[in-house]
Amino acid sequence: MGKSENKKAIVLATFGTTYLSALNSITSIEKDVRKSFPGIEVRTAFTSNIIRKIWHKRREDKQFMAENGNKYNEFLNVKGILATIADLQDDGYRTIVVQSTHIYSGEEFADLESYINGLNTIKTLKAKYMPFKKLVVGRPALGTSGIKHDYHKDLDIAAIALKSDIELARKSGAALVYLGHGNEHFSTGIYAELELAMRKLYPDVKIYIGTVEGFPSLDNVVTGLKKDKIKKVVLKPMMVVAGDHASNDMAGDDEDSWKVVIGKLGIEVNPVMIGLGESKEWSAIYIQHIKDAIKDNSVEF
Repeated sequence: MGKSENKKAIVLATFGTTYLSALNSITSIEKDVRKSFPGIEVRTAFTSNIIRKIWHKRREDKQFMAENGNKYNEFLNVKGILATIADLQDDGYRTIVVQSTHIYSGEEFADLESYINGLNTIKTLKAKYMPFKKLVVGRPALGTSGIKHDYHKDLDIAAIALKSDIELARKSGAALVYLGHGNEHFSTGIYAELELAMRKLYPDVKIYIGTVEGFPSLDNVVTGLKKDKIKKVVLKPMMVVAGDHASNDMAGDDEDSWKVVIGKLGIEVNPVMIGLGESKEWSAIYIQHIKDAIKDNSVEF
């Protein structure tokens, strides 16, 4: 072992997607981050094992490669968070900020934090041989628990960032319904809190947020739509990408899709297949959280 360099990098940790039409959400965030941190290496890692495997198999898919060539090389060779960090460390990057692009502090973010914490337990006999000078993680869009950054403020910032969706619903004379992912292992009440923050900020538009897993559910959304006698809705994913869940759970044609269930109430449904990652206002949230992680951890960038 020899004394290593101390180059600096940012890793964007995202769940990932197999949908080609949804990749723009990921590349848009990456582009905005590069612009905000010129001269800093920026790489994207997919946290989903399944999605990475699908992309890797596409390298052997002759039809896919013939149709797309090297257009998707970044994703054909995409790696997980541990492999991405290991590659950077091998290349001399010892100061690394890992920014979660997850929506909130759920299962995916908990695992991400665990990986980073585990790597930070490495101790060498001589400090100069430590693999990292700084390895830190930035909080997700809707914040985390703790007093350093009040998550209520993160909710308010997120509500402001979603203004264009409000304007679309307002212009359409419709209510706004979001489909979030949620999870089964952590509280998903943050979505209900975001709904309240948005209703307070935009009192003239009816807003409902539900999740695929957890609370509020589609049933809760339906109850609200009935109670408020809604006749028309704009339906959007509360997700970074408009991928599988948006295409199937939200806007699919199966009997249990949100579009079909809400439509059967006699409500006109307008699905919008655009992920949050395509919004510069949403990208700005992650950029600020990178800056916060740098400042909070005294990272020299």
